[in-house]
Order: sequence, then structure tokens, then C-alpha cells
Amino acid sequence: KMLEAMRSLLGEKEFNAITTAEIASVSGVNEALIYKYFGSKRGLLHSVLFDCLDGFLTGSQSKLKGIKGASDKLRKLIWEHINLYVKEPVIGKILILEARNYPGFFESEVYSIIRDYTHEVRAIVEEGIQDGEIRSDIPSWTIVRVMMGAIEHICLPKVIFGRDMSSDDLADRVFDIVFQGVTSR
Repeated sequence: KMLEAMRSLLGEKEFNAITTAEIASVSGVNEALIYKYFGSKRGLLHSVLFDCLDGFLTGSQSKLKGIKGASDKLRKLIWEHINLYVKEPVIGKILILEARNYPGFFESEVYSIIRDYTHEVRAIVEEGIQDGEIRSDIPSWTIVRVMMGAIEHICLPKVIFGRDMSSDDLADRVFDIVFQGVTSR
């Protein structure tokens, strides 16, 4: 109940404007339970993010079953990532605008699964480098960071302003921009 209340409130207002009393009221629980189970309002925020991303990030390998080649795998991951932000803009809001601005986030359990996902993406990029699909003169971590940054930046109008966006169009744009410069001809 508390996770859903926080998620719902984040759809309406900024994190700093939300009070624990408001979360308790919306969820129908005692305010003390927020501190008992999550330690703080920020702990609850991280739990909302973890709850939403855990299935998405840990299931990323199954989304790639049957896809051959690093380029096609990366195109699929880009689409999945963008589609998450398009369908769940609150997740983008939490991750892009709230969580990463707090140093404690980088010691959290949710950051750990994001880091694992990033390592999976990097392994696919390295597979593409080994197979000759992706240029070998650019470090794999640079390619991954540019790709992730492009995804988040292109989704900001949806996350911040609620603008309608097409996952298909955005994924094609990000893939073309990032990988036309790094894909072997």
C-alpha cells in the first residue's frame, strides 16, 4: 500500500513536496510504518524504484532469447528501456530526477541491480566488438554510457512534461544516432 501511495503521489507532485503524513493518509496506514519498513521517505522512494525495476532489469536476458547479433540485441534493449519510461514515466522521474541526485542511492540495492544490468549491456557491446559489428577503437563502457544517456535524455519530455512519445520512433532514433557512428560498414 505504501509503495503504491508513493508511486501515485509522484505522478502528481515532486518528491520533496510529498510528506510522510500524506503517504500514510493515501495508503491508509500509520505514518510510523513508513519508518519501520523503509527507514525514511527516501528509503520508500528507493523501494518503489526497486520494485518496478527488479523484474524489468533482471528479466532483460529473457527478452533477448532468440535474438542473434549484438546490434539486434542492443536495438531490443533500447526499445525496452524507452518503453519502460514511456509506459511508466514515474519510474523515469524517480530514477532520472530524484534517485541519482542523492549520494546514498549509489550504495542502495536498486543501484546494484542497475549496475548489473549495465554490465549485461556492456557484455553485448563487447560481443559486437568481437564479432566485428561494432568498432573496436571505442571503449565498450563509453558506448554503453552514451547509449544510456541518450535513452534518458530523449525520454525527458515524457518524464518531465508528460508529452506523448512513441517507443518505436524513439528507439529507432537512439539506435541510429548511437550506432551508425560505431557500427562497422
